[in-house]
Amino acid sequence: MNNDKIIGLLNQDLEGEHAAIIQYLVHAYAIGEGEMACEIEAIAREEMRHFDWLAETIVSLGGTPSLERGDMRTGGESVPDWMKNDVLQEKDAITLYEEHIKSISDPKIKRLLQRILSDEKSHRGDFEHFVTKAQKETLRDLRGSRQDKVAQALNWGIEHEYTVVLQYLLHSYMTPNEDVKREMEDQAINEMQHLGWLSEEMVDKKGSPKVEHTKVDKSTKTADMLRADIAIEKKVAAEYDRAANEIKEADLKELLVRIRDHELYHVDVFEDLLKEEEKRC
Repeated sequence: MNNDKIIGLLNQDLEGEHAAIIQYLVHAYAIGEGEMACEIEAIAREEMRHFDWLAETIVSLGGTPSLERGDMRTGGESVPDWMKNDVLQEKDAITLYEEHIKSISDPKIKRLLQRILSDEKSHRGDFEHFVTKAQKETLRDLRGSRQDKVAQALNWGIEHEYTVVLQYLLHSYMTPNEDVKREMEDQAINEMQHLGWLSEEMVDKKGSPKVEHTKVDKSTKTADMLRADIAIEKKVAAEYDRAANEIKEADLKELLVRIRDHELYHVDVFEDLLKEEEKRC
């Protein structure tokens, strides 16, 4: 099997990991604080590690990681129903990884997929346990239907954070500049924190997080990546500042100001990296 075909299979796996990450985070946010929500978020973080491994492997083969999201199962009338959907998500992943392990002969890639497969089998067992646990603990959906300016501001922030997580990860995978790579990875983690803070705040305020993203910059030159990242950070910092000035709820205002300050820090970091990159060119 040539590299193009392997890349195609790995991108299928990548899209499945992407779907699992968002599906599990949505479920964790919706049931609020508690042991099971923390355990589900921990599984989502393991899926993020898989995503990273797969993306790096795709780039090493000369490919570009897909940012498409696979099919999710977010329906269900109760938390146990959600956990059953998560079991099915893991079963699909197990089937796909087993097929790809048989199809790919490269020993290093086969070994990586076998490593991921081991995690997925463990996750399946975790979610099977969570079905019963959710029933015993009578866990319920804590999301509400709030749709005022506060909810709009929070969902706008969630959309932005999801977008830049994907953008910074893609840029980190594609840039040959190791300094930029490290910073992009670090800032993607920070933006993922923002996504969690905003989503949890939305549930606390009786709204429903909408975890969707907008267009991601796919520049191939490092300087262009940094210019795009600087532009989006400046724009969003101004928007967070505007929202913070308009919102009266003190706790939310404080959160938005904190995130705004982080975004301004990202601008400074990216501008320094851009100056260094331009000197190299």
